[in-house]
Amino acid sequence: MNKEKEEKLAEISARITKVIEYLGETANSFATKLGYQRAQTIYDIQKKKSAPSYDFFQRFTIAGYSAIINFDWLLTGEGNMLRTEPEKENIPVAHPSDSPTEGIPLIPISAMAGAFTGEQTVLEYECERFVVPTFKGAEFLISVKGSSMYPKYNSGDIVACKRLPMDDIFFQWNKVYVLDTDQGPLIKRVKPGSDKDHVLIVSDNERYEPFELPLNRIYHVALVIGVIRLE
Repeated sequence: MNKEKEEKLAEISARITKVIEYLGETANSFATKLGYQRAQTIYDIQKKKSAPSYDFFQRFTIAGYSAIINFDWLLTGEGNMLRTEPEKENIPVAHPSDSPTEGIPLIPISAMAGAFTGEQTVLEYECERFVVPTFKGAEFLISVKGSSMYPKYNSGDIVACKRLPMDDIFFQWNKVYVLDTDQGPLIKRVKPGSDKDHVLIVSDNERYEPFELPLNRIYHVALVIGVIRLE
């Protein structure tokens, strides 16, 4: 392989790795979603041992990723990574705060239980805090991971959340919620289920099938009241 081909392979390998990270996937999970039985194909591309084949791009398209990722960028590096860049102009900006009593905590996954219950000992010591004047009712912030809510939210976006009481929960159908479930935290739209004991969990990204979740497997709920940008 000559130097020019090596450089092009390195560039496209880096872009594919960036896509995998943007989607919140690992090489293994990405390979599975493309229909590969083994992840070695993805590892070889990432390690620049082989170039992505026609079969790779065909699987990429069938899996629905071409609706999100700009193919021209993936192949040549020209243009934006995303097929349609979301509007960011009107997103409120959050300012960091050093005070443990000021602002809204940005919650890591490890502290989600504390976020839902309002356990301040967890929030004060483990979380950064940000002042967001626009969202006075927000009680915690959380990062979006993965592409299931694209184009509403991108992986890495920060959403502001308000806790809701579980003893008298009332869902506003089709609103976006953060749900603490036995499958971990989910950021999804909630719609009526097949009966009063279930709700339908819906992603904005059509690649992700909706599924029903029993109410008794939802332990805590927070309403997403907006998305912010951190300074």
